[in-house]
Amino acid sequence: MDRQANLQAVAALDEPTRRRLYEYVVAAAEPVSRDDAAAALAIPRNTAAFHLDKLAAEGLLAVVHARRTGRTGPGAGRPAKLYRRSDAEIEISLPERQYAVAGHLLAGAIEDADSSGGSARQALARRARAYGEALPGQSVDEVLASQGFEPHPEGDTIALSNCPFRALAKEYPALVCTMTLHLVEGALAARPAAGLQAELHPTPDHCCVRLLPHPAA
Repeated sequence: MDRQANLQAVAALDEPTRRRLYEYVVAAAEPVSRDDAAAALAIPRNTAAFHLDKLAAEGLLAVVHARRTGRTGPGAGRPAKLYRRSDAEIEISLPERQYAVAGHLLAGAIEDADSSGGSARQALARRARAYGEALPGQSVDEVLASQGFEPHPEGDTIALSNCPFRALAKEYPALVCTMTLHLVEGALAARPAAGLQAELHPTPDHCCVRLLPHPAA
């Protein structure tokens, strides 16, 4: 789910009845029906159905169809519509953080190093650069904004106002800032027309990377 979808999903839980229904479904050992939910919360069945379907539409619940009696064949009736917690993960942070990305890159680097016997830091650099190169988007601003860097111009440079890996960078600055540099370099390498290069430029409350005009541009 993208950031906007995550926000909408969380906002859906602001309605008290809907939130109670979600908590009921999550706590249930097996998928629940509309009748189950209505009886548990002492609300009309159509109200339960409306809110359950809304939760499913927002990706918070998954819908399954099953015959709860176990009967099959003619006369068994139609499968019931049941609800369970969705497998989708919803994360929201303000300002935006990308700890899942960092975890993916770090875990992949360790696995690469274990397999090859090489340096984990070099493997991380390769992974981060490849990730940056593969990011979708036309402009550098668009790509970096999609990752939560909050780029904005400062003279002939571009500053990155937000560090998506802030907590990790504070704990392990050399490792994480170098990873970030390679990630941004990958994004720039995929868009050479931008005429930019990335450099480490630690600044309080900003990302450690800054974009400058490429000397050859």
